[in-house]
Amino acid sequence: MTGRDPHEEGRAATSLELFYDLVFVVAFSTAGTQVAHQLAEGHYQTAIFAYLLCTFAAIWAWINFAWFASAFDTDDWFFRVVTLVQMVGVAIIALGIPPVFESLAQHDHVDNRVLVIGYIVMRVGMVAQWVRVAVQSELHRRSALLYAGMTLVAQIGWVGVLIADMSPLATLFAMLACVAVELVGPFLGERTTTGTPWHPHHIAERYSLLTIITLGEGVVGTVAVLGAVVEVEGWSVETAVLGLAGMGVTFAMWWMYFIVPVGDALQAHREKSFGWGYGHILIFMAAAAVGAGLHVAALYIEHETHIGPGAVVATLAVPLGVYCLGLLAMYDYLLPFDPMSMVLALGAVAVLAAGVWLAATGVSVVFAVVVTALAPVMIVVIDEIMGVPRRAEALAAIGMRGTDRS
Repeated sequence: MTGRDPHEEGRAATSLELFYDLVFVVAFSTAGTQVAHQLAEGHYQTAIFAYLLCTFAAIWAWINFAWFASAFDTDDWFFRVVTLVQMVGVAIIALGIPPVFESLAQHDHVDNRVLVIGYIVMRVGMVAQWVRVAVQSELHRRSALLYAGMTLVAQIGWVGVLIADMSPLATLFAMLACVAVELVGPFLGERTTTGTPWHPHHIAERYSLLTIITLGEGVVGTVAVLGAVVEVEGWSVETAVLGLAGMGVTFAMWWMYFIVPVGDALQAHREKSFGWGYGHILIFMAAAAVGAGLHVAALYIEHETHIGPGAVVATLAVPLGVYCLGLLAMYDYLLPFDPMSMVLALGAVAVLAAGVWLAATGVSVVFAVVVTALAPVMIVVIDEIMGVPRRAEALAAIGMRGTDRS
């Protein structure tokens, strides 16, 4: 385990990495279902806090594995077995999500014991991988020891979070402190040493694959909405339009994600990988939450919510806005700033606000959802009309041709 070639031609995700990602489908699906029901009941604080906590734990662990595998994937028996250990950890995290939501709903404490146990299992697997690198790679030994050392120190804190009975706010600060300690590893490991030999196009593909998985929650939400409408009103033109809008918003979100050839941009500016990689946490969370917003709309149609129509549409509009604005900001971070991004951002906010306003004023929730879904569609259409030549110029400015969208 001495490190992969960061310039390897044709580097792509392995079947093991794809299998590993599939385990996260369960975690995102469980969190999405839980947050949808809490939002439908009007328990906004519980829904937001628990959703951010649970999805962050899963995404954070995924990010660490993805970057490690990009740099040191040997695909031998040891690597495979330790990856299995981490997959078991993800499954435990998924089992721990409902107790977190239930405990917070009771305004008592945060029952995060199972969640943290799953996280610790995953991190133990990563420590084993980093120790192996330190033993076998003289070039990357210092980086590996920094990663392993800070992860081990953070685990002491995670054990404290596990056994302590703290209030939700205290739990939040304790977990943030543990995350900050873990961040020291990659921050120092990539800046004060030779760094790790991650592959720019491979890591861009890995992130895109997890994005597709989170967007799958939107498909699930669309099916839930359609099922609710059909059950209440039967098949109609309105049903067809709603189904098209639900699939259309997910498809537009996918299209929007692949507007910029991220692999080329990261190859030209490896120093921007830290902000790009960790900044994706919000994008992943928002993409999965869009499906939860569609689920809330389905519950409203089935008369199983305790919130108004404006709030129902807002549960879709808010994560969709975070996703759209987050991607626009990310692309301006990787490439030279384009003023068109500000126009697209303002346009998206206007469309999303219009959808919420329409629902609040008494317009059909179905129609308001359709309007809200137009935000990413608007961005994609304008980009295809006006953005392609501008993006080519931006890529040329950093020395890249941008001949693909991956």
